[in-house]
Amino acid sequence: MRYVIDKEGKPAYIQLYLQLRKEITEGILKKGDKLPSKRILAEETGLSVITVEHAYAILSDEGYIESRLRSGYYVIYRQKDFVSVLTTENEEQNSIHSNRHSTKTDFPFSVLAKTMRKVLSEYGEDILLKSPNHGTKELREAICQYLARSNSMSVRPEQLIIGSGAEYLYSLIVQLLGNNRVFALECPSYDKIQKVYRSMGVKCDMLKLSSNGIRSEELKKTKASVLHITPFNSFPSHITADISKRNEYICWARERNAYIVEDNYDSELSILSKPEDTVFSLDPEGHVIYLNTFSKTVAPSIRIGYMILPMSLLEHYRKNLGFYSCTVPVFEQYVLAELIRNGDYERHINRVRRQKRKNLVI
Repeated sequence: MRYVIDKEGKPAYIQLYLQLRKEITEGILKKGDKLPSKRILAEETGLSVITVEHAYAILSDEGYIESRLRSGYYVIYRQKDFVSVLTTENEEQNSIHSNRHSTKTDFPFSVLAKTMRKVLSEYGEDILLKSPNHGTKELREAICQYLARSNSMSVRPEQLIIGSGAEYLYSLIVQLLGNNRVFALECPSYDKIQKVYRSMGVKCDMLKLSSNGIRSEELKKTKASVLHITPFNSFPSHITADISKRNEYICWARERNAYIVEDNYDSELSILSKPEDTVFSLDPEGHVIYLNTFSKTVAPSIRIGYMILPMSLLEHYRKNLGFYSCTVPVFEQYVLAELIRNGDYERHINRVRRQKRKNLVI
């Protein structure tokens, strides 16, 4: 059997989607090739036609295949349509990332308004209640499920801390790890990272970048025990750390018993053929704290970010910082959770990614 589905593993449609995507990106299935019909593939894999249709729908949304009336599904992926932000010097590509926190958003207002009305109708006066300190259960569970689908990240809801944006979460990290440490940052890097850390009394060591991340000699000489990185898209250089560099970061942390803060802003809007593995998912030993926000993918006014703590830090956080109230209103948390659960959030991301790919076609 060409496609193998593990009954105990991820959802069947995700497994099938990942196997098909791999064949497409590796050139086994080439542009113009016709995919098996849904019925034939269902019989081959032992899955339902609906499950196969779901996998095909995701591939279509992401621009790998297209459905042709009364003909079936065909591969439309071309390698040149997927340009790495590491290698391109195209001005049009650079303009996409001209500002880390752009005020422009393409998220459909009608969808946002509809979801807000639904939340008001379904939750009623519950939106007036105080949020749990870590954030609502609904949002934390929705984010966990989304990360499992999109990044193959296995995360438990109790590991998530919801807060009003990345800058607020930076301050929590300092309080969690202590301001007597040296924090190493990329040079250049988003200036607010350094400003927040220094305002909390932290000494910052600025490490110079090469074409694929922090220079190895800079990592070796720093006395830091915390490394703050933006491996997907370092602002303002727009450098992406490749898999070798990400593993180098993890080895650095293991050797020093240090921590990595992985600030993965903007990663959902990747135009790469395969999203890079997060440093968090590459490190099972618990050296990585993961951060992301929804300011770029929904709207700058949606001041919702989240921090994922390794299991080894959870009890320390509960004892020392668990008293902090969540800084995001319950209503906004319910709205975002619903956008993620009903698929509107991912559909928007897929639309943006498809448009970016089209803009780069020569």
